Amino acid sequence: MTEPLWDAQLDACGLNCPLPLLKAKQALHKLESGKVLKVVATDAGSQRDFKVFVEQSDHQMLKSFSDGDRYIYIIQRG
Repeated sequence: MTEPLWDAQLDACGLNCPLPLLKAKQALHKLESGKVLKVVATDAGSQRDFKVFVEQSDHQMLKSFSDGDRYIYIIQRG
């Protein structure tokens, strides 16, 4: 079995804007620099929120995609 590509995971499904982003900020804060967080959300507005968030922070979006009605973000803490 392969190791996951992230160090922590956040399930923000069912949460509306701005909660997915706020919960992700809290989760990232708990991680060491360089660690990776996977976020799963169902709020379509999270696409815009996470894009702007990583542009304005020292974090890096490693991957962002949708899977049906779920939006997945793989973010490396800066």
